[in-house]
This record gives sequence, C-alpha cells and structure tokens, in this order.
Amino acid sequence: MEKSSSQVMKGIIWAAVASAMWGISGTVLQLISQNLAIPATWMLSMRTFSAGIILLIISVILYGKKIFNVFKTRATAISVISYAILGLMANLLTFYYAIQTGNASAATILQYLSPLFIVLGGIIFMHRRPFRSDIISFVIALIGVALCITRGNFTQLALPLVSLLWGLGSGITAAFYVVLPQRAADENPPIVVLGWGTMIAGILFNLYRPFWVNPPHISTTLVASVATVVLFGTILPFGILLHATKYAPSDVVSIMDAVQPITTSILSVIFFHLNLNWAEILGIVLVIIAVYVLQNGRRKHTIHY
Repeated sequence: MEKSSSQVMKGIIWAAVASAMWGISGTVLQLISQNLAIPATWMLSMRTFSAGIILLIISVILYGKKIFNVFKTRATAISVISYAILGLMANLLTFYYAIQTGNASAATILQYLSPLFIVLGGIIFMHRRPFRSDIISFVIALIGVALCITRGNFTQLALPLVSLLWGLGSGITAAFYVVLPQRAADENPPIVVLGWGTMIAGILFNLYRPFWVNPPHISTTLVASVATVVLFGTILPFGILLHATKYAPSDVVSIMDAVQPITTSILSVIFFHLNLNWAEILGIVLVIIAVYVLQNGRRKHTIHY
C-alpha cells in the first residue's frame, strides 16, 4: 500500500524525534561520566539491567510466552547472545569510554560511521565488490572525520588518541549491533530481541560489577541522569522508531539518524561550552553526507538488482 506524503512526513518527524533522543542521551552520558565521575562499570550495569527488565515486561504484555521463541532454535539463540555480547555490551562500553575520555560530540560522530564499517566488513571478509558510491562515501567520510578530530589543523589531534580509538571501536561495535541480531529479528519482534539482548548484557555486566555493591553517592542529579539515559537512550526512541516505520519507508527513516550527531553537538555547545570551529562543523556535515551517499547508493543497487 502506497503511503501518502503526509504519512511519510509524519514518519520522518517521529524518526527525527527518536534520533534526537539518542543525541540527548549521549550528552547526558558526558555529564555522568565526566562531571559526576560515575564509573563506567556501575553505569553500564545499572543501565542495561533496568532497561532490560522494562523491555521484557513490555514484551510480555505484547507477546506473552512468545518472547521465549528466540531460544527455540540454535541459530536465533546464537544471534541474540552474540548481539548482547559483541554488539550491545561492546558498543555501550566503547561509547561510554569514548565520551569519558573525550566528548559526546566526537564520540557520536565516530559511532555514526557504523554503516561504512558494515560495508567495509562485507568488502574485506565476504569479498564483495565495492560500488562507486561506497568509494565516494569513504573518501568524504575520511575528510569529514579528519576535520573533526584535528579542528582543521592536520599536524595534531584535537582530542586524546585514546578517545579516538574508543570512538572508532564504538563505530565498529555499532556495526555489530546492527548485523548480529538480524537472524533473530527475522523471526521475532524487534522489541523482544532488544529486550533479551539488553537483559543478557545486564546480567553479564552485573556479574562483573553488581550495581547494588558499593554504589556511588546517590543524588537527585544522578537518578535523573540515569533515568534519562535509560528512557531516552533505549526504550522511548526504539518504540518511537518502530512507530515511525508505520508511516514512512525504513530507508527514509534511517536517513533521520543524522539528527543524533547534530543534536549532540548542539547540546555539547550549550551545556559543556564546546567550541566548534568551521572545520568541525564542516566535518560533521561531510560525515552525514557520506553516510547518506552510502545508504542511497546501496538502496539504488538493491532495487536495480
């Protein structure tokens, strides 16, 4: 059924709201990791466990006992478990340290490179021939990232090397986050897959660092910040994104991911007094353009073939 332009616009708006929420979450993570000096291990244990419980409760309300279907076959079970460990856990950990050692704006733009890492993985490990749009997008992204991390002065980095490495790790693990759960998501509702992935990650994080053992000083700011990350970083945007796909095609919805790095950069300027010069702004724009060129090129080739 063809969707009307008003429906598509509604989907675009909802997708932009979801992406903006992720941007807000990244900014709040900088507050938690730097200003409140909260240990990464405690924050990740608390975030994943609480979000996992909420997501599974919602899944039970919507699907009942069917939520256990993800473990019925070996293939879907492996998909969910690998997603929880190599995708969700690894991505949350690298993203948190990228922010803690640098800033939310740089970490978000590096994580935003995940579609390029997905294509690069296909070229290296599956020997897929790159399209011309792939090469163009890689060149544009390389220039954009170079501008972001050097502020236009190519003789030195504008952020610590360790932050750059954590950020690149965040982009790679974000690619795993997208690829690994696909098998399970093909046969089960996405929110169920996310719920189990988050819950498994929460259990594993808590085996290493239980959130109830020697917790940091509990303040109103900390409670509000953690609640914001759980709601705006996991539960609300995912639900809103699913809602957006009812009105607009998924490829149109995915383009609105660009709102996340823009939101994070703006909020970092406002609340953390981050000074973005022309090179960094141009770099952010180029990275967003690169991802759009990549996705648009891939979509055209898929339709053609």
